[in-house]
Amino acid sequence: MTFDFEELDYQKTPLGEISLRRRAEPMLAGKVLYEVKLGDEFLMSSLFTSAEIQLARLGLAMLEGTGLDVVVGGLGLGYTAAAVLENPSVRSLTVIEVMEPVIDWHRRCLVPLGKELCSDPRCTLVHADFFAMASTSRGGFDQADPARLVHAVLLDIDHSPSHWLNPANCTFYTTAGLGHLSDKLHPGGVFGLWSNDPPEAAFTQLLDTVFQSAESHVVTFSNPYTGSESSNTVYLARKRASQE
Repeated sequence: MTFDFEELDYQKTPLGEISLRRRAEPMLAGKVLYEVKLGDEFLMSSLFTSAEIQLARLGLAMLEGTGLDVVVGGLGLGYTAAAVLENPSVRSLTVIEVMEPVIDWHRRCLVPLGKELCSDPRCTLVHADFFAMASTSRGGFDQADPARLVHAVLLDIDHSPSHWLNPANCTFYTTAGLGHLSDKLHPGGVFGLWSNDPPEAAFTQLLDTVFQSAESHVVTFSNPYTGSESSNTVYLARKRASQE
C-alpha cells in the first residue's frame, strides 16, 4: 500500500466545502475506501453501498418491459446509477447532481465508477437542482423535451425524508411536491427513495396519498466499525397504471 490517506479534491460549493478522500482502512486489512464530506459532515463511503444499490434493483424490479427511461437524483459515488445500468431493460439514465465537483470527479475518473458511468452511452450526467426540477409543475427532467415522461425516479440525496441536506428541500416532501414528481412519471411508473433512518410511517402514509401504493424495505448490511449489522431504508411508490 503506497498511501494511508489522500485528499483527491476539495472545492467550495453553495452548500459548503465538499471533499473527496481516499484512504486505506486498517480494520479491513488496508481496503481502499472512498469517502465524501460536506464541511465536517460525512456524506457517503464506498464501504456502505448496499442500500444505494438496492434502491435501483428494487425500484426497477417493479417495472415490466424494455426501453425504460430512468432518472436518478444524486450522483454521489455512483453506486445507484451503476446498478441502474446493470439492467438491460434500461434505455436511458439521467443523473441529476447539484454539486458540479461530484460530476467532475466521475469525468476525471477520480472515483472507481467514474469511467463506467461516463463511458456508457445510455448515461447522462446533468448539473442541476433535482428538487427544483421535480417540485414544479413546469416541465420535466429533459430540458430539450419538457413534456417527456420517465418510468422511474430514484432519489438518493437527503439523509431521510425529514433530515435534509438543504433545508429548502423540505418542500419536495409534501403532497404538492410529490404530486409534481408523480406528474413526470409514466402511468405505472415508480418513485424510489433512499433513507439513512428507519422507516417513517408518516412518510409512507404521505406517499399513499399521492401514489397508488407505497411500501418500505429495510436493507441490512455488515458494519465492521460496530461489529454488528446496520440498516438503511428504501421507500418505493407506484403511480396508477391509468389516468382515472
